[in-house]
Amino acid sequence: MRRGVWNLRAQRCFRPIAAALSELRGEREGFRVVHFSVQGNHIHLVAEADDRRAMTQGMRALLIRIAKRLNDLMGTRGRVYADRFHERILQSPREVRNVVRYVLENDRHHFGASHEPDRFSSAVATDVVSAPGSWLLRLGWPRAP
Repeated sequence: MRRGVWNLRAQRCFRPIAAALSELRGEREGFRVVHFSVQGNHIHLVAEADDRRAMTQGMRALLIRIAKRLNDLMGTRGRVYADRFHERILQSPREVRNVVRYVLENDRHHFGASHEPDRFSSAVATDVVSAPGSWLLRLGWPRAP
């Protein structure tokens, strides 16, 4: 996020982010956000798409919705992102397992050990994400060694 954007882990910012994720869930054919974690100044997503175009369009739609909601909340206009999104294609169950763990446990990395699931992630906010469509995200990653 750009400098000056409020802490995303505050409830006032998390609510519009969760609303954008939830709204997109039923609307974007071929694009799904399966896991997420909101940190103070960035968001981690595990998303899947049917093809490169669906990924680009789905991410664009999500980022625009989040930006509009955050601008409305903060009473500002213009860009809220300092950078574009970065993507990495995961190809093995082990890669997916490592990324899902990283995303869902990222609060521990930033904020210290905790035994509670992160309330600013899909570990708790399960109603705003989509069910996975790929074998890797449905069945493959839990079987990884």
